[in-house]
Amino acid sequence: MKIGTPLSSSATRVMLLGCGELGKEVIIALQRLGVEVIAVDRYANAPGHQVAHRAHVIDMADGQALRKLIETEKPDIVVPEIEAIATDTLVELEAEAVVEVIPKARATQLTMNREGIRRLVAEELGLRTSRYGFAQSLNELQHIIDSGVGYPCIVKPVMSSSGKGQSTIQRPEDVQGAWDYAMSAARVNQGKVIVEELVDFDYEITLLTVRALDAQGEIQTSFCEPIGHVQEQGDYVESWQPQVMTLKALKNAQHIAATVTENLGGRGIFGVELFIKGDEVWFSEVSPRPHDTGMVTMISQRQNEFELHARAILGLPVDTSLLSAGASAVIYGGRDEKAIAFADIDQALTVAQTDIRLFGKPESFQRRRMGVALAYGDDANECRQRAKDSASKVRPVSGSE
Repeated sequence: MKIGTPLSSSATRVMLLGCGELGKEVIIALQRLGVEVIAVDRYANAPGHQVAHRAHVIDMADGQALRKLIETEKPDIVVPEIEAIATDTLVELEAEAVVEVIPKARATQLTMNREGIRRLVAEELGLRTSRYGFAQSLNELQHIIDSGVGYPCIVKPVMSSSGKGQSTIQRPEDVQGAWDYAMSAARVNQGKVIVEELVDFDYEITLLTVRALDAQGEIQTSFCEPIGHVQEQGDYVESWQPQVMTLKALKNAQHIAATVTENLGGRGIFGVELFIKGDEVWFSEVSPRPHDTGMVTMISQRQNEFELHARAILGLPVDTSLLSAGASAVIYGGRDEKAIAFADIDQALTVAQTDIRLFGKPESFQRRRMGVALAYGDDANECRQRAKDSASKVRPVSGSE
């Protein structure tokens, strides 16, 4: 394979659909390998827009608009990075050989919709998941809970990300509010939710699973060290690597991750979320792209998850080895404001063996993820404390102060 020169007739062009903090890092990784990158998002000045060769703002759920942009820009590869995308259009464009979709258009279509991926994993592949059902009305939701899923349970829109629209239902009085929240917060409102049994797990992990070409040009699956994480309402607040687990649990987790990703096919990195109790493992979700909890790899691995994704996309060798233990902790906006600023970064970086990443999002909200603190060291628990300490010292302030 060869990589051309950006902004020339020989350029290797990659288009990212969705350019938040994860997409931004993928763009940087691709550009370091000489790729011309086109960044697409639903709002102007998204983090990835700020570093790409060209940027576009469109409704990516509009199939006609998406097709027109792809046919105009003529990228070699399209890489979906968010859920709100007209995946049917990507399937059509791939079938017409207009563009290559990473990992595959089918994989994107299945994983962007919780119903598609859950039915594949549980009903076709026969892998272990929590009990679940899909509801298209409040009455149907109540019936599914009463007839098997039970309390407590979790309700999510079939299409959403970062915990948006997710609720934990403890008792019948919570059902109405959970339904209303799911309907209001879905990325693409399809009038349907998934309701899941709340698994009694010891901890949950993200197993970053990479499908990349080996020396013989064959796709080989490899795994990063397991990443432990804490979530609040489905949105991650801290992660660490490695998560200590039994060898049997790790093998079970790798088996599930390999089975799911091999069925989805294609090249790239997948963030496979799993629940662990002792040696038992349940599948939770999978993202066909870098995972937010995997931001810890920016300080813990030889090649971080974004570099692994970029290399896999381009058909290059990958290295999933761990350099040291590491941790990440979220830095929130803390206020609702445009053109926010951050003070006391110098104080945050006085915490030993830490680093900071600010994403450059143009608008802040109280609970919007605006950056992460990273820490490395010999012990993951010590790294967790230092990352949280560093994040707590960053002070969001008005941009006019």
